[in-house]
Amino acid sequence: MKPADLLPLVRGYPGRLWLACFGAYALSQMDLALWSYALPLIRRDLDLTRTQIGLLTGAGFALGGAALVWLGMLADRIGRRKTMIGGIAASSVFVAAHSLASGALSLGALRAASMASGGLLYPATGALVAEEAPPRIRGLMTGLLQVAYPLGWFLASLLAVVLLADFGWRALFVAGLLGLPFSFVVARVVRESSRFVAAAPNAKRASLGELFAPGIRRRTLTLFAAQYFFVIAYGGAFVFSPIYFHEARGFDIAGTATLVGLSNLIGIAGYVLAAWVGEFHLTRRTTTIIWTLLGSFFFVIFLWFTDGYLASMIAFSIMAVFLLGAAAVKFAYIAELFPTRLRATGLAFCGSFAVSLGQATGPAMIGWLADTCGWDVAMFAGGAVPLLFAAILYFYLKPLPSGLDVDEVQRRLAT
Repeated sequence: MKPADLLPLVRGYPGRLWLACFGAYALSQMDLALWSYALPLIRRDLDLTRTQIGLLTGAGFALGGAALVWLGMLADRIGRRKTMIGGIAASSVFVAAHSLASGALSLGALRAASMASGGLLYPATGALVAEEAPPRIRGLMTGLLQVAYPLGWFLASLLAVVLLADFGWRALFVAGLLGLPFSFVVARVVRESSRFVAAAPNAKRASLGELFAPGIRRRTLTLFAAQYFFVIAYGGAFVFSPIYFHEARGFDIAGTATLVGLSNLIGIAGYVLAAWVGEFHLTRRTTTIIWTLLGSFFFVIFLWFTDGYLASMIAFSIMAVFLLGAAAVKFAYIAELFPTRLRATGLAFCGSFAVSLGQATGPAMIGWLADTCGWDVAMFAGGAVPLLFAAILYFYLKPLPSGLDVDEVQRRLAT
């Protein structure tokens, strides 16, 4: 399919829906990324060790992820639209409230609350786009939503460059309120998923236990484990990259924010390429495996074979192209592996909850290893190795042709 052939498919509501979901997801990721850029100053002001800052970060992810297991089911119970609007508004308020934290305990509690509310955007937007996008480009539209992740990090880096040095980390978190007005845009533009509305009158309430029923249990557990290992690297290494570059390689705060922000922006190319290949050339499963393995390989190159600022930026950016690109194609893959009445619940458990636990494990493990074994060993064990485990697990999932209607996907999975 040529790029020009895509325009007729996204005209009207599908295009408006995608833009609204993309904007909401980008602003949510910007809010959550502020934490990473603020970590060096938080550590200094609160006098925390690297192990403690890792545990603080990990605890926020773990508690927020546990809350998401329940909150994620809301999208299958009250609707995708209401869940999306509530998640945007609550996340913005909780992120801004970081500026008022009196110590590590209150900061960790606010981090958990912002993770739980911001994480709702993952199942809500994923379900909406997967169910409303034209089947032929569903994977492309769903996958490209993930471009909002590096864009959010880039926006956060701009705020960090402007605010951190002169105004401190508390002022940086006040910027979280920038996302709040967008909830009104979503309320005006987005309507409830037609598939959810059609299924609601006859469907029983979604429950977490149904993800472990015969016929779907193995799929759920494999997806969860693969996501968990992937995000130890995806979340842990990226969350700690600003403090890693500052402490291990000696780059200043502004230079670190610029490096990580630009690398994430360059990583957008990986999202586009992976989504395109997974939609039109390979299956989503195969593309996920290839991109994950390449991400692990270039993680090693970045870690062990670069040292200066420019070399670090180039190698880190190439790694980001594959690591972030894998996230795009597997987001679409996960969304279509669950039936409509359990889609948001499946995304919440195998996506948001697994992501949160991975992001809890990664920082805690990397922080502890950095204190005991040094930064390079910590980043290798928390980056390249988990990606390899994730790639192996993806081999156990069933490959499916791209472009199928989501109901046809379920029929093929049942055979």
